[in-house]
Amino acid sequence: MILGNISPLSFIHYRFFFGAIALVFIILSTGQRPFVQRYDISPSEQPPNGVFGDASPASSILTSPSKDESLTQLVQTIAVTSEYLADHPLASSEFGQMGKRIQILQRWIEARENLHSSSAGLPRELTDSIDKTTSSLFPFLPPPLDAPDDALGHFRRRFEKGSKGIVIPTGRKTFRYACHLISNMRDTLNSKLPIEIMYAGDSDLPLEYRQFITQLGPNIEVTDITQIFDDSTLDLTHGGWAIKPFAALASRFEQVMLLDADAIFLQQPESIFNTHTGYQTTGTLLFHDRLLWQGMFKDRHSWWEHHLAHQKPSQALSKSLVYNEGYAEEQDSGVVVLDKSRLPILLGLLHTCWQNAREVREKWTYKMGYGDKESWWFGLELVGAEYTFEEHYGSIIGTSITNNKGGKDRVCGFTIAHLDEAGKLLWYNGSLLKNKAVDERLFDVPTHWMVDGVWEKGSQKRDMSCVRDGRGGEMGREEREVVEKSVGRAREIDVKIEGIGEGEEV
Repeated sequence: MILGNISPLSFIHYRFFFGAIALVFIILSTGQRPFVQRYDISPSEQPPNGVFGDASPASSILTSPSKDESLTQLVQTIAVTSEYLADHPLASSEFGQMGKRIQILQRWIEARENLHSSSAGLPRELTDSIDKTTSSLFPFLPPPLDAPDDALGHFRRRFEKGSKGIVIPTGRKTFRYACHLISNMRDTLNSKLPIEIMYAGDSDLPLEYRQFITQLGPNIEVTDITQIFDDSTLDLTHGGWAIKPFAALASRFEQVMLLDADAIFLQQPESIFNTHTGYQTTGTLLFHDRLLWQGMFKDRHSWWEHHLAHQKPSQALSKSLVYNEGYAEEQDSGVVVLDKSRLPILLGLLHTCWQNAREVREKWTYKMGYGDKESWWFGLELVGAEYTFEEHYGSIIGTSITNNKGGKDRVCGFTIAHLDEAGKLLWYNGSLLKNKAVDERLFDVPTHWMVDGVWEKGSQKRDMSCVRDGRGGEMGREEREVVEKSVGRAREIDVKIEGIGEGEEV
């Protein structure tokens, strides 16, 4: 049975936990609107503003005659709650409860930031409670080096303020495609964004590979993620997709664009950071997968609905055709864009990392979805963060095929394409090859594209898929020139990388 029932003991723990929250409400109630964000609990259990960091209640504590006593009671109550959270860790199946605990942690962090910006001293006990809770929720975070710090606060200082950049996780298996992608952005599109290559130990990307890839252009660096996180429990070395959220988290870039190695851009990636209004509004940009297999993954939908049962849906989820109409897969995670300077987004990323930790992914995440794909939006949704999806579901680029039976023309191919806010082609996945699963040497320059149509999915990766009854047409001259130039450069790179790692087992 996938979902299971809440045990009586868990119910007692749950009531005890919110009892601690109610105690703080009694201490700090200011008569203002109680805080409720995207999950539903009864009025007597609603977490109050003052506990979790709204500026007005926190300020009232600091300016009231009994501010020292009130602040002491607040810190003590948070300490009791943090002890409870640490003493009652969640099972790997409790995705929704993890989201609720992260929402509570967010309020504590915001409260500390409000206190820190005031004239009042910052109680050491508050940082201790935040650190205890952070470490219990995210044991993969390295411990702080400085005594007055907490693990998350220490880790956030890795991010260079105001920085924007691209992160590409790759190993030997995808190395060639990563080189093609870098050339596509640097040589063809003249992108100036810094690039950070993430890998999981020397066996994943040996020195010879690292030296070659950093010479493909300026401002390219490499980072061994196993030097940042303890891999003994994460097993990112053998985790495949699992490295992706940890790479986004570990990157020094504050605003990070995470790319699969086989992505190809048709516009400068800078356009997302600089002009995409959805990204600028929420600090996120995610891309939809294709609309496929309606009604065929009922267990997956039951799983989502179970963990979101006590959440108000975000605007993105309210508009989701996958969630609301029973299609199979919501997200294509070939490009994920996040602003980690925004606390709710960072905490959503941490939830996604937790979903991709070894125990959780092996028991749940990769059984209830295909790899990391659904863990991105799901993590943001469960922590109550607003996020932006592209307007359209996955498009196709390929070749126009006339239906000889008198029906409408179709566009058929092997790759999924994605559009910008103006409805222009932005990027596609699958590499510059026609079908890398069939022929690793046959490049392709697509001629047509189609969006908002009906997908006719090939039964296997080697089989072509088609889209009909949509809108689209021929690819523009500039778009074709981007692909043609990228293919020409990729051929040159292939010549140079011949012999690298020769004789190694991949």
